[in-house]
Amino acid sequence: MPIKFCRLEILLYGSLAKTGNGHGTDIAVQLGLNGEDPVTCDINTIEARINDIQAMKKLILNGKYEIDFEPGEDIEFLVTETLPFHSNALTFLAVLDNGDHIAETYYSIGGGFVRKEGEEADADNEVTLPFPINDADDLQHWCMKTGMTISEGVMENENTWRSESETRDGLLKIWETMKQCIFKGCHTEGILPGGLNIKRRAAVLNKKLIQGRPYSDFDSWIMAIREGGHEFKYILDWVSCFALAVNEQNASFGRVVTAPTNGAAGVVPAVLAYFVIFCEGNDDDKILQFL
Repeated sequence: MPIKFCRLEILLYGSLAKTGNGHGTDIAVQLGLNGEDPVTCDINTIEARINDIQAMKKLILNGKYEIDFEPGEDIEFLVTETLPFHSNALTFLAVLDNGDHIAETYYSIGGGFVRKEGEEADADNEVTLPFPINDADDLQHWCMKTGMTISEGVMENENTWRSESETRDGLLKIWETMKQCIFKGCHTEGILPGGLNIKRRAAVLNKKLIQGRPYSDFDSWIMAIREGGHEFKYILDWVSCFALAVNEQNASFGRVVTAPTNGAAGVVPAVLAYFVIFCEGNDDDKILQFL
């Protein structure tokens, strides 16, 4: 007979515990345990899925194995405890039906990377970059020595891990996600979740700035924005609107690109949207150079 899970408990430490509810860490954990991928999951069903888990008190591990689960009891926010390796720590405690116990700890170390406790870096996956860059001085050094632009030097490093076409396709998918996030955030009204009754502002600002000019999708929206002119205050208002739209999507469990972090997720998309709209850099090569 296969061994089954009887109980699963999740312990959140340090920063993950202190910002847990506000950042939706508990929601992310439940969806991840259910086998959802943050890149591909249907964000429109998140609330319904979480409500189902709460109502049924059941979790479907990896979408296959049903276990009893009470989020209010089985997810603990240990706000006064921090593990020594990193402040963003999470431990899974599992009890099996044969009486065995399993405990594994993971750390969110930044940049989208996760490190399992006790797991060393895989030497087989370590690479030697043609242009190693640890700070701005290194970047300037290689550009001056080779005559390459920043984007060309970075692409040479990226080619160490994957083909150039794979890198280009991946970056363009990132920009597409940013575009959709900005557009949706600028066209969604209402109150942000979390209990603070904070009203969304990006959609209101979008209506004020667009001044009734017609559009039907992102591309025609860009044209409508351009028709408003290139006066400094007008542009600054739009860049603020773009950043606000992404941050509001982030606060309401929309799909965002962590660029460079979730907290600053609105900055890079807003600046890139400015480049595309007001500098007319709306072609793949220019976007890739920016990214």
